[in-house]
Amino acid sequence: MKPILETTATPDPDDLEFVRLQLSAFNDTDVGAAQNKSIAVFVRDADRVIVGAVSGYTAWGWLYIQWLWVDERHRGKKLASEMLDAAENEARLRGCHGALIDTFSPVAVKTYERQGYETFGVLPDFPIGRSRVYLRKIL
Repeated sequence: MKPILETTATPDPDDLEFVRLQLSAFNDTDVGAAQNKSIAVFVRDADRVIVGAVSGYTAWGWLYIQWLWVDERHRGKKLASEMLDAAENEARLRGCHGALIDTFSPVAVKTYERQGYETFGVLPDFPIGRSRVYLRKIL
């Protein structure tokens, strides 16, 4: 019987977990265990409200920053740099040798470059009118 192709905007979480486990098992055999571990850095105000955060994970000796956000009222105060420093330091403690981040914000690109990141790839028109920029840093 021919396999059935299915496209959906609402995948079953159990199906996604099955695929994740299968791919992880393949990768573990192919290149070794990822030792994937979450990482987060939060900045809170006096009322314990989050005003900035970095979130991502470490795997295969790399720190991957998925999200970096600073509340508009706190931008320009070097919070992004402080959070990146903290995440990078933790990544070093975990044995990481590099960091990866991507953005389509030209302002963020400048922030990351000041932090020592260098562009290694650009995807034009993602989103339309902007470019997604991929940056890395050797830790």
